[in-house]
Amino acid sequence: MLTLVSMQILLHAKCFQHLAIPSSVRTLHKDYRTVIPQNFSNYESMKQDFKLEIPEYFNFAKDVLDQWTDMEKAGKRPSNPAFWWTNGNGEEVRWSFEELGSLSRKFANILTEACALQRGERVIVILPRIPEWWLANIACLRTGTVFIPGTTQMTQKDILYRLQSSKAKCIITNEILAPAVDAIASKCENLHSKLIVSQSPRKGWENLKELMKNASDNHTCVATKHNEMMAIFFTSGTSGSPKMTGHTHSNFGLGLSVNGRFWLDLTPSDVMWNTSDTGWAKSAWSSIYSPWIQGACVFAHYLPRFEPSSVLQTLSKFPITVFCSAPTAYRMLVQNDKTRNYKFKSLKHCVSAGEPINPEVTEQWRNRTGLDIYEGYGQTETVLICGNFKGMKIKPGSMGKPSPAFDVKILDVNGNVLPPGQEGDIGIRVLPNRPLGLFAHYIDNPTKTASTLRGNFYITGDRGYMDEDGYFWFVARADDIILSSGYRIGPFEVESALSEHPAVAESAVVSSPDRIRGEVVKAFIVLNSDYKSHDQEQLKKEIQEHVKRTTAPYKYPRKVEFIQELPKTISGKIKRNELRKKEWETT
Repeated sequence: MLTLVSMQILLHAKCFQHLAIPSSVRTLHKDYRTVIPQNFSNYESMKQDFKLEIPEYFNFAKDVLDQWTDMEKAGKRPSNPAFWWTNGNGEEVRWSFEELGSLSRKFANILTEACALQRGERVIVILPRIPEWWLANIACLRTGTVFIPGTTQMTQKDILYRLQSSKAKCIITNEILAPAVDAIASKCENLHSKLIVSQSPRKGWENLKELMKNASDNHTCVATKHNEMMAIFFTSGTSGSPKMTGHTHSNFGLGLSVNGRFWLDLTPSDVMWNTSDTGWAKSAWSSIYSPWIQGACVFAHYLPRFEPSSVLQTLSKFPITVFCSAPTAYRMLVQNDKTRNYKFKSLKHCVSAGEPINPEVTEQWRNRTGLDIYEGYGQTETVLICGNFKGMKIKPGSMGKPSPAFDVKILDVNGNVLPPGQEGDIGIRVLPNRPLGLFAHYIDNPTKTASTLRGNFYITGDRGYMDEDGYFWFVARADDIILSSGYRIGPFEVESALSEHPAVAESAVVSSPDRIRGEVVKAFIVLNSDYKSHDQEQLKKEIQEHVKRTTAPYKYPRKVEFIQELPKTISGKIKRNELRKKEWETT
């Protein structure tokens, strides 16, 4: 099949050709929402045909973004903007690839001149969803500096930990977090440059908006080798202090073509909205590399906090074709009574990642929108590991089949591959050839890096099983498994059952010591407001009986505690280890 780019790009841009996607016209079934895959025929052909050539030198800004600029100038790309931002109050920004290139080159000159940064030095960027965050990403690519994102929800202590751990030379943030940085800057001996995104000046800081006014857009992109460090992502810290995960230029710049081409199934005509916080690897996945690899438009909404009504209005107002959000967000959307009042005329593909999604939520979303949610599974350390792809039968609760990037297996404690139906550790084959899309290593932590290997496999730290049809099912983080009376119980299946009870807003399930059974299931539950005045003991019994009816009776929580809120990481993931530790220390 001819590709959009292969007919247009000069032969020296081989890496860009390998990322190209078909320009075929979308074919629809009678139901206009049911779209066949745009970039592949079926799962089997996708797995068989997927190949990526890794060049010696690769830089996403030069080899992908600038190539789309050339396509744009030649009239070979739809009129979609490359970047489309709104703050929800009427203000919008629309940039073409050419404008994105010019502005990012100005930013790159600021990094090398005003900030005096050298290739390979590290830059921490803590910004909300504002256009400058995207420019900072590209400017770091162009200068060969290492991009380290951070969420704006971080405390002063969090920022200090990241600055000291990463030895970053520069930090870029806004006026809200600048005071926190100033309070701890003296403890960060490597920090020598501070850049603020603000309309007002601040003592000791370079002002990006002022510098951009006079910066030159004449900049030559650094020729980075494919295996040079490109970015460092701190893990969410669900099981200890956040680790620094290092990714090279080819890992994400080429590796995420799996996400963009197959899971998201994007073309240059698409408008992609991913609601992930800018501090996490998921934003790199679906707000930068995956859509721009495909030449699609990246849509962004400032959205300081997740507001269901704002999301619904945005999906209705703008021509968003592909939507990605966390399971918790979808749950909030389907619980919103106004969902049925909105029409999403452009929306045709919905995906979810970050944690398992409850089958009840996917069913409610389908009933209200006519669209399935295609769940994907990956980590800060990887590109897409498993996913539900267009054209596949979706099994509710399953995370789908392995992506073309990886050979995924279920393993026992010795690294042997287990047969279908048996629970084990989810692993990715790394020998004899380490696959593209897997992180390089944990920065400054060779012991932790080595601990992830078992025989020929990288161990994800997650437990699961594969069924007879080759679908993978998530059970739990390895540390979260509950062993009770000889049974192995994963918290997700219990939490999934709990979520179907109308009283339960949120829940976390952990092990609790028991003199007879060794340990039992305990559920920490945040109640919906309508149920907080109910008789607590009676409600506990009702919920326990509900779980017995919904799943295998041995999994029901023998202990239930109602709490005001669950402990979470700054990425919003539940810290079950904290609840479990407290339970075993106090019981």
